[in-house]
Amino acid sequence: MSIRTERIAAQLKRDLGPILQKYQKGSMITVTTVRISDDLMVAKIYLSIYSPGGEPDAIFDYINEQSVAIRAELAALIRHQVRRIPEILFYMDDTAEYVTKIEHLFKRIQDDREKRD
Repeated sequence: MSIRTERIAAQLKRDLGPILQKYQKGSMITVTTVRISDDLMVAKIYLSIYSPGGEPDAIFDYINEQSVAIRAELAALIRHQVRRIPEILFYMDDTAEYVTKIEHLFKRIQDDREKRD
């Protein structure tokens, strides 16, 4: 990534946080990563959703449904920094689940080794 794309990605990450707070519905939404295409036309937004009382998938679907409104709010914030507002694509960030799975596997390997010894 060029310096410009990194700068725009960092700006999108900063600006999307407060915007997404309006769509939380009792959950916690974190923008973990923003990847923007070299031509600045497509932004892939990775979200981590913690929902103690609900379904994270339902909240993610709601955010996807509201992507036009979210993009419009974002456009109001960054319109002087970019010529065209990038298309926003949301993705679930499953890094936390992946880390938990790997830790569980390491724990199982350690337990198996202790049983053999």
